[in-house]
Amino acid sequence: MDINVSSEIGHLQGVIVHTPGHEVSLVNPELKDELLFDDIIFEEDARGEHLDMLDIFKTAMPENGKVFEIVDLFRETISSSDARAYYIEQLLREFPEYNLSAIEQELLSLNADDLLTFSIQGTLKGSKEFNLLPTPNLLFTRDLAAVVGDSILVSRAATDTRLRESLLMETLVEYHPLFSDVKKNAIRISGHQSIEGGDVLVESDKLVLIGMSERTSFTGLMKAAEGLLSHGVETVLAVDIPKQRSSMHLDTIFTFAGASECIAFPPAIMEQKDNVVALQKDGDRIVAEHRSDLQKALKEFSGRDYTFIKCGGEDRTSQFREQWTDGANVFALAPGVIVGYERNTKTFNALIDHGYSFMNQFEFVEEYSRNPLVLSEENKIAISFQGHELCRGRGGARCMTMPVSRAK
Repeated sequence: MDINVSSEIGHLQGVIVHTPGHEVSLVNPELKDELLFDDIIFEEDARGEHLDMLDIFKTAMPENGKVFEIVDLFRETISSSDARAYYIEQLLREFPEYNLSAIEQELLSLNADDLLTFSIQGTLKGSKEFNLLPTPNLLFTRDLAAVVGDSILVSRAATDTRLRESLLMETLVEYHPLFSDVKKNAIRISGHQSIEGGDVLVESDKLVLIGMSERTSFTGLMKAAEGLLSHGVETVLAVDIPKQRSSMHLDTIFTFAGASECIAFPPAIMEQKDNVVALQKDGDRIVAEHRSDLQKALKEFSGRDYTFIKCGGEDRTSQFREQWTDGANVFALAPGVIVGYERNTKTFNALIDHGYSFMNQFEFVEEYSRNPLVLSEENKIAISFQGHELCRGRGGARCMTMPVSRAK
């Protein structure tokens, strides 16, 4: 598979996901805040909702499209003794407080399934002394990396809660054959810097947006921008957004939907001024210039006059309610073919007002399992799926995906 993403909306050909497993059942009310969940979720229903979402993906993707489960990729990777040793070395270095060096040889001798369980659920077979917190946020694969053109930006989590996921992704990029062609172009964030993939939006292979958010630090943003500008990107738009839980990443308040349309949360995007900085390379240095707002900056650097469709529609209360339930966090399967949680009805109505047809998950799968999906500017579709349990984790369809291949 050609690992390449040159836009947010190109026809999806390959995507990495994680269908929730037992790790989400290990989140209890006392741990939920530390584990970055808003509520405890019911594993079986969450898994069913996620699998329904994947049915939509598979229906919309070309015949040779591929949905990769990240646990399968990791299991394949750590079957190699070199990869296993590399991953465990990272664990020991990043988490000295766990005293894992005491069981290093035991970890090295684990089979792939048991090491996978230890990494995701935090439980070590036959031991009660070295249990770790689970990693329920693995559900949100978007945050682990971002493919930009033929490069890959390997994220580094802002919190220790998600750092184990970052190490897992680093190991995949280093050792799994899926990433063999992009490994040489990997951009890595290290140390006390942080960046998460929910803050990285690829308008084109020449223009990338990065949110400076609760989870992406200024130094992490600049390190990422420097790497991207050295790998073919011409402009990075740094977008300063509120540093708060409700807008933890740029994609919680802004996403691309079609060739000239975006979904935006008005209070945090459309009503903000002087919160965008254009970063470009001039020789060996990076030049920064302020822009008045995101919509004008996008037009200037992309040449497209984007329409911003309001998350939640015109009603102020609905805007805040539906942003909270990920109304702005849609995922494009192709230009103008997007998927999002069904509960965000006002956002779907706004899309309908802008020429989208509306289909629920069952209607879409039934229709396009029998008939080819014809992609055109006239055939714009907004697809809803049930996510009553999934949204308790505070992430929508885009959060739960890491595209690795899209049609150019």
